[in-house]
Amino acid sequence: MSGPEEGRDPQSVGRFDVPQQVPAPDAEPARRNGHRPAAQAAPTPTEPPASITPPASTPTPTAPRASSASPTAKPADEVDAGLTGGTEPAVSDRPGDHWDRKVANGLAFLRRRLSGDYEVDEFGFDSELTDAVFHPLLRLLYRDWFRTEVSGVEHVPVDGPALVVGNHSGTVALDALILSAALHDKHPAHRYLRLLGADLVFRMPVVSELARKTGGTVACNPDAERLLGGGDLVGVFPEGFKGIGKLYADRYKLQRFGRGGFVSAALRTGTPIVPVAIVGGEEIYPMLADIKPLARLLKLPYFPVTPTFPLLGPLGMVPLPSKWLIEFCPPIPTAHLTDSADDPLVVFNLADQVRETIQQTLHTLLERRPDPFGP
Repeated sequence: MSGPEEGRDPQSVGRFDVPQQVPAPDAEPARRNGHRPAAQAAPTPTEPPASITPPASTPTPTAPRASSASPTAKPADEVDAGLTGGTEPAVSDRPGDHWDRKVANGLAFLRRRLSGDYEVDEFGFDSELTDAVFHPLLRLLYRDWFRTEVSGVEHVPVDGPALVVGNHSGTVALDALILSAALHDKHPAHRYLRLLGADLVFRMPVVSELARKTGGTVACNPDAERLLGGGDLVGVFPEGFKGIGKLYADRYKLQRFGRGGFVSAALRTGTPIVPVAIVGGEEIYPMLADIKPLARLLKLPYFPVTPTFPLLGPLGMVPLPSKWLIEFCPPIPTAHLTDSADDPLVVFNLADQVRETIQQTLHTLLERRPDPFGP
């Protein structure tokens, strides 16, 4: 680079023992259009006149040091707030960070599953598998596909036992799974609903294992009383196969509640009964007919014929996107009737009260939802 530094002793660079002659502003031609002019010869340094006193030496100018109090630097607490979801994040995650965490969590989950490092209760309930696999799948159904609206969750106790009794419908018992996932998500304590299922469910190889993993057990009084005695929420559908196997012409007409075994379990444990009405399940697989000879041949309670099954084969198993409404009713106390658990009159009267509550609530919900496939 041409200029006054050429011809100087390298050891004297940065020293001001001898004052330098500062060239005039117009001594070096300006750069134009990105080109600098050809290098010019450096001017010969001259001795200052004797009559002029040399100026006092000045320190070498250095680049400014970065200050910790620079206005552009953010304090550590602001950075931490940005990483932990503050109102004004200072540092945003890179696009790949979110997926990196998901992959890492997924690999850790698989490692625990393969090594057996997880817990199940005495009934086989696996809460980790339920939260990581089953509930996310059911969440897609009840939120996006069925557009489910849930009300009355405040009637479900925050802690302690309760017996949730609902209507059954839909050809396939999908309403029980939707109810358990919706209750877990909407309840302030995110409680799990332990479902009671028919014997047929636990005789099927794959379905039985899945039912156990999600918290289900056989619908019998000893299991129900053990769960209620342990402070769990228990879900039961007293209509059974009569409810899910009825024709579409009989939709939302409750069938008989059996012998009231669920009431006896609630009375023996002093557990409140929470009726729940579910609208929307009848339209997902509208049963037009039941082929009874084929059902007996396959040892099934019924063989349904719907608008899409068996006409479309496996595609007929895709549920229709009906609009769902779920409402929990005020609980019915039973603590004052524990001595009447074996009284048939008390059991039948309480069962009829629960059934009538659910039926009236169904009529109210149907008035709120005139279009089965509306928004």
